[in-house]
Amino acid sequence: MVSHKYLNVAKYQVGIESRVQAINALLRIEMSDICMVGISGVGGIGKTTIAKAIYNSIACQFEATCFLANVRENSKQECGLVQLQETLLFEILGDSSLKIDIVDRGITIIKERLCNKKVLLVIDDVDQLIQLKTLSGEHDWFGLGSRIIITTRDEHLLTKHNVRLYKMNGLDHNEALQLFSQHAFQSDKPNDDFLKLTKDALRYAGRLPLVLKVLGSNLFGRDKNHWKSELKKYKKIKEKNILEKLKISYNGLEESEKNIFLDIACFFKWENVEYVTKILDNCDFVPYIGIKVLMDKSFITIDGLNRLDMHDLLQDMGREIVRQESPKKPGKRSTLWFHEDVRSGTNKIQGILVDLPERDLKCLSSKTFKKMKRLRLFINHNASFFRELGHLSYELRVLDLIECPLQSLPSNFHGKKLVVFRIHNSPLKDLKQAFENLENLRIIKFSECKFITKIPDISRISNLEELCVSRCESLVEVHDSVGFLDKLTVLSFYKCSNLINLPRSLRLRSLKTLDLEHCSRLENFLEIECKMECLSRLQLSHTAMKELPSSIVYLTGLSELFLTSCENLTHLPSSIHQLQHLKTLSVIGCLRLVKLSTNESTISSSTELFSSPPSELFSLPPSANSGISNGGCSSIFSKDPFNDC
Repeated sequence: MVSHKYLNVAKYQVGIESRVQAINALLRIEMSDICMVGISGVGGIGKTTIAKAIYNSIACQFEATCFLANVRENSKQECGLVQLQETLLFEILGDSSLKIDIVDRGITIIKERLCNKKVLLVIDDVDQLIQLKTLSGEHDWFGLGSRIIITTRDEHLLTKHNVRLYKMNGLDHNEALQLFSQHAFQSDKPNDDFLKLTKDALRYAGRLPLVLKVLGSNLFGRDKNHWKSELKKYKKIKEKNILEKLKISYNGLEESEKNIFLDIACFFKWENVEYVTKILDNCDFVPYIGIKVLMDKSFITIDGLNRLDMHDLLQDMGREIVRQESPKKPGKRSTLWFHEDVRSGTNKIQGILVDLPERDLKCLSSKTFKKMKRLRLFINHNASFFRELGHLSYELRVLDLIECPLQSLPSNFHGKKLVVFRIHNSPLKDLKQAFENLENLRIIKFSECKFITKIPDISRISNLEELCVSRCESLVEVHDSVGFLDKLTVLSFYKCSNLINLPRSLRLRSLKTLDLEHCSRLENFLEIECKMECLSRLQLSHTAMKELPSSIVYLTGLSELFLTSCENLTHLPSSIHQLQHLKTLSVIGCLRLVKLSTNESTISSSTELFSSPPSELFSLPPSANSGISNGGCSSIFSKDPFNDC
């Protein structure tokens, strides 16, 4: 049975249990048929929360599981439906090699590979019939006993797809009172002094969980006068106008908190918290405090993968707030995210997200950017320029270019405030010129840039914390300066298959992760002088090395060492037992690795050894046997989270 990931459910689970029971009755888990159930209801009513709770409660009864979140939003991306199909197949089969070029091919593979599997599939937030036909077209796509759960605001879609329907209604009075009280009073019931005001709050909130949470969080710790003032604003709003109700709580935020909220709503939903914090900190927004305030007020959450999340209604509200800055003239807004609006720029614009459904060969004029003197964030997916980009704002903090045919940065660009430089599938060649004026960079991520041959001298970028270069097939050499970056915590050259030479010395006292997986031609690793006391994760899988240097013993903080499928590896240094913090050692697929015969071959009982077969390699203390796994566990190491550029 495939293990499933436990999903985070809302902290306060008021009203969940009875609804879970009702939907489980429709699912009829004990039956061996194939069943689809749809959950419909207005935004903010808790459909996703219920779906997560059901998923967590029954997932262990299935052979494989998958929770496809935010289908409406994700399907809008380039090849969005294809990517959702790939995610579905990977989550259920665990096979990352399955690639899909067109939707029809994805449908065929899903039917062929899943028709005999008992699966639990949740398709969350659907808004078009094509999404259902692409991801769960017919019952016979899945094996007997499978259950498919669909959430949507559009009940008609469920009727068309011929699924059993559960219609979500708002909380009843007691449930609404309990949920509101938990946020407004940190208790299951209101304070006696606030009984009448609480009654008014419930009436104005409309018994929608999202509004109850945001309103209650906004009123927490406030006196009666503040309550009366806030509720007077709610009283004027029509019951069905949810966004206006949510906006009242937004208006009570400090200016910096508003800026953080709008940046997350427009740019950074689903981004890593630390990544976003670095950017916002360099925009002088005080994110450490602001993000906590937004969480306390129920505007945002942080999921189990440490990513920022917010309800889609709150995201809609944020974008509507920006749109209202200038409804008819987009150029006068602070942020643009619709590509048609980017064609004319002004000094008002601080952030741009260009995300096209497919590549636009002539989309942006380079002259447009000359007027954007205050531009902080530029995220460009697929859009090209009429001519070479002539100018970029000196205020720029993020330059994120995906599928953008940019060959070089403007020669007059002095990006002293740039924090993130991220490029995917670009013909960029001259990195030396690109890095000349970017001394304050914190994060560099390049992927699938086939013309990059060398990482040049970057000694001036002394604040660099992450250098991730992946799938750059022409990269051959890395300049020695990379080996002396004191603040570098992540260094990755994942699948740079022609990389031959690393810096001669790696004196990286802050480095925690070094990833050289699939660097199959790397020649000089044994000769490198290594001083990396903080290094905890070393990934050397799928390399051609024949032995590890004995100097590995000096990596005193190493806790994870991956040597999976190093087919030429014949020996490990006997001193490996001196790595006192080593928790995981994977040598699966190291077919030539021979057993160490000395007493020093004993590894710590706290080390989890993954080998095939395990008993042939080390003399292990009896207590270590429970930590041994064979080749069947190799899949859990097959994907490195640091390589997602």
